[in-house]
Order: sequence, then structure tokens, then C-alpha cells
Amino acid sequence: MGILNGKVAIITGGGGGLGRAYAHAFAREGAKIVVNDYGVASDGGAPISTSADKVVEEIRAAGGEAVANAADVGTVEGGASILQSAMEAFGGVDILVNNAGILRDRTLAKMDEKDWDDVMHVHLKGTFCVTRPVFTQMKAQARGGVIVNTSSTSGLQGKFGQGNYGAAKGGIWGFSNTLTLEGERYGIRVWTLAPAADTRLTAAVTNEDYKAIYTPDKVAEVVLYMVSDLSAPQTGKTIVAGGGIVREVRLENGPGYVPSPDFSAHDLAEAVESGKVMLPARQAKSLMAID
Repeated sequence: MGILNGKVAIITGGGGGLGRAYAHAFAREGAKIVVNDYGVASDGGAPISTSADKVVEEIRAAGGEAVANAADVGTVEGGASILQSAMEAFGGVDILVNNAGILRDRTLAKMDEKDWDDVMHVHLKGTFCVTRPVFTQMKAQARGGVIVNTSSTSGLQGKFGQGNYGAAKGGIWGFSNTLTLEGERYGIRVWTLAPAADTRLTAAVTNEDYKAIYTPDKVAEVVLYMVSDLSAPQTGKTIVAGGGIVREVRLENGPGYVPSPDFSAHDLAEAVESGKVMLPARQAKSLMAID
């Protein structure tokens, strides 16, 4: 028996890259899979929904159970459709991995409204639209569940030319933190994942050395741990995973400053200079502690 035997898992963006790796890893461990993929290329274009079908065929050929769904994650109707696929095929849902994503990289001066909206639609709104019905179903089932939301180091620390992507991924991190609190009473565990792997989203900016080390299967094993009972009862954690490295990321409070009732901006500047309240700007990323 696999460690996910009898579980039902929904994976968005499951038609390739990381999503495909998750689907195969989960199916190998006994889970029944809903593979969702709208099929749009990372830089746009018309949907090619057959990508989900191909992964389903692969899983079935290996003896697993899976169904395909080609709904747009960024719509309420799409989110409902994805849950409905799980209900009709398998009668419930135990695991959700919000993995679907696109890129529209531009510096702010060159970014237009559509670049911004397209990324928000898939990443941030998509996470909401799929999670809401699944979370509600998990509550109704009264047997708990696990939700993994995909963020990025772009959202946690920033990356040049990814203001839209970083904003969406940072929003997902905040969403996950709140969802953790709301899910605890129902036994619903929530993780935030910042993965690093060779996929179609990174193909244009990575070299062969990166591709050889940062393979999707290395991240898939981490996610398998996250969604299985191997990690219970952990919840509310943020994990960076890729290339065989796994790190927890935490936001920690820096040193505090209690001003006098009549303090001035000059007093605050003096406290900053002496290190009583903030770290120097060049060390700001140290506030994101990595253990």
C-alpha cells in the first residue's frame, strides 16, 4: 500500500513540468488524480487541453486512476468544474495542489494592464477560485485534507522584471497564512511551496547544468511528503525546494523600538543608525530567515 492509498488529489497545471511530476508521484503512492490543465503556453495563445489527457493516459497505463479536466482555474466556474470532476469520478477530495501558472515578465515601465491581469488571473485568482470550493468540500467531508499553494522566491524575496508574478506569488503566501488559521479547526493542513525546477516556465532562462540538477521529480518527493501523513500534523509552513535542497522560510520580527511619547523622526533615525529598530537596507533580506 502506498502512503496516499485511497486519497483523491486535485493538481492544477498538471499537464506538464512540476504538475505532471506531482501527478505521477501521487498516483504511484495510491492516490486517485484529477489532472487539471487549461493547456495555454506559458507566454499565451489558445488552450491546448490535450496536455491533461496525456498525463491521465500515462497514469492509467501504469495502473493508476486519473481523470482529466481542462477548466480555466481563474474563474469561479472553472474552480467548481475541477471539484465536480473529483466528485463525479472519485466521490470526494483529500488533497489540492494549486500549481497552474504563466509568466508575463516585464519591467514595470514596460508592463501593461494585460500583463498584470493575466498573471493575477491564473496565479492569485486561480488559487482562490479552486481553493474555495475544495476547502468547502473538505469541511463538509469532516475528514481533514491538505492544500499546497505554490508561491515563489519572486514573491518572497523579489526578482527583477517580475513585479506582476512576484505580487501574485506574495499574495498567495498571505492567502495561505490566513487559510492555515481557518483550516485548523477542520483538520485541513495548509502549506506554501516555493519550487525551483526545470519547466517550460524556466526553459528560456536556464542552462543545461541547471536542468540536470533542478529536475521536477526532486520537488515532487518534497510535495509527496507535504501532502501525506508523513508530515502530519504540520501546517502553516513555507518550504523552498529544488535541486535536492529543502528549506523552511520564516518571516521573523526584527529588533523593536519603543519611542517616547514625544519622539521625532530624528529620534527614529538615530535608533535605526544604532541598530535598535531596523537592519541596514542592504541586509533587508536577512529578515527572511532560512533555517
